[in-house]
Amino acid sequence: RLVARAVLGGLSQTDSRDYSLVTASCGFGKDFRKGILKKGMCYGDDACFVARHRTADVLGVADGVGGWRDYGVDPSQFSGTLMRTCERLVKEGRFVPSNPVGILTAGYCELLQNKVPLLGSSTACIVVLDRTSHRLHTANLGDSGFLVVRGGEVVHRSDEQQHYFNTPFQLSIAPPEAEGVVLSDSPEAADSTSFDVQLGDIILTATDGLFDNMPDYMILQELKKLKNSNYESIQQTARSIAEQAHELAYDPTYMSPFAQFACDNGLNVRGGKPDDITVLLSIVAEYTD
Repeated sequence: RLVARAVLGGLSQTDSRDYSLVTASCGFGKDFRKGILKKGMCYGDDACFVARHRTADVLGVADGVGGWRDYGVDPSQFSGTLMRTCERLVKEGRFVPSNPVGILTAGYCELLQNKVPLLGSSTACIVVLDRTSHRLHTANLGDSGFLVVRGGEVVHRSDEQQHYFNTPFQLSIAPPEAEGVVLSDSPEAADSTSFDVQLGDIILTATDGLFDNMPDYMILQELKKLKNSNYESIQQTARSIAEQAHELAYDPTYMSPFAQFACDNGLNVRGGKPDDITVLLSIVAEYTD
């Protein structure tokens, strides 16, 4: 059998093991007590989920658009409902691992058809690890996103989607009188990628509260502290990253990535960007049922 396998494609290229993600989460709501989760997996107006299915591991983050608060709408309702709906679809097996946009589309359609009125907008990022093919399939709409880190370097990442400065792509449900006025993108507009992962790869999925406050080199410094793939170690590192981003967000003298981006767009800005922060930190490991 070994000889046959070698002839068919080389021993080194064959890994018949299933992969999975060991994932921990941490976050901070901008206007809430540190590290406190609201109902569901929500940090402030951010929401997230981690779901396991026999075919895949699926992660999601969404960032509710805070501007809705001016109209008496709780922005976390939209992001939280979207993520809970996507999580349920995954657990029910109503998805195809290679099509994360399909998860986003189905989740959003359910919200549109919801008998309970729901208003709001959010960005969204869905990350799917196909257990048997070892491929990571992703869909990112807006300015949340993910990094894949291997050997201390970023080897794959999401692209940010902005209409213009500080205005990311977003899914929306607006009241009838505001339709056409409120910014609303289609789930199909999400940037989709596929990438082969290896055992030990680190995947960091987060909302813009992280990426606006911590450049890659700082994130990589924190990830170096990750010594193994046990949950406690991953949880500790996730918390360390979220805490550092939270601290930097309120530093008025720090030149954050957000401030740099603002300067590039002709604005004179310094300091961190106070925002909700959600971090999902995963390691690719061998699957155990």
